[in-house]
Amino acid sequence: MKPWIKRSLFGITAVTLILGGLAACGSHREHAKGWSDERITEVRGKAMDKIGSKLELNADQKQKLGVLADEMIVSSNALRGEGAGPRTDLKALMAGDKFDRTRAQALMDQKMQVMQGNGPKILKAFGDFYDSLNATQQKQVRERLDKRGHAWWNRG
Repeated sequence: MKPWIKRSLFGITAVTLILGGLAACGSHREHAKGWSDERITEVRGKAMDKIGSKLELNADQKQKLGVLADEMIVSSNALRGEGAGPRTDLKALMAGDKFDRTRAQALMDQKMQVMQGNGPKILKAFGDFYDSLNATQQKQVRERLDKRGHAWWNRG
């Protein structure tokens, strides 16, 4: 596999984990109904405030973090697509006597196209944000990533 594909897939995986963490912050009721634009904006703001305060970001860094958050939201929405959701998609693949491999492959191809289209934008936004951090802030980010299972918005 080519290095840029590996990096893109790693970046998309990281974004998915971050967005999954944001989704886990919501209650079951909100998650079941789907997230409104207002709720997404609220969670984005809270996450940016917490990240901004922990890293002591300046205005330029906060702006770059905002661009990254926006790109992640756009990518997540595009990845989710117009369908009813992953659970519904999976149920449709298993509706018959046999697993619908052709439809599953088409669905996976569609998701991969979205990832390949949006991945470079997210990687650029993340690179711009990370490169704007000073050495101490970069060290804080690396240390936080070393603490598996902990997110920026956790109490610890």
